[in-house]
Amino acid sequence: MRREVGGLRKGMAEFFELPKEIVLDLPKITMVGDLQMSVENHRGIVEYSSERVVIAVSEGHLVLTGEELMIGFVYQEEITITGRFRRVEFCR
Repeated sequence: MRREVGGLRKGMAEFFELPKEIVLDLPKITMVGDLQMSVENHRGIVEYSSERVVIAVSEGHLVLTGEELMIGFVYQEEITITGRFRRVEFCR
């Protein structure tokens, strides 16, 4: 049933040219090289260290690994992380 609803929402987003991340409740990730990342539409920070950051998203977790990772700022809808990213992974 969830896939049917997701398919309907995706079709509506495409038809009406709406932002898919909002309609489908997905994170929007913007990276600047391997030095900075912004994650919009998050659910909060699950784990944080200088080598690993785990962010809750609608479908699970976004796991960032690297070196000298630092959280730049946290707003209700957006998180910015800086450092040297080595791996970005979605875990459901």
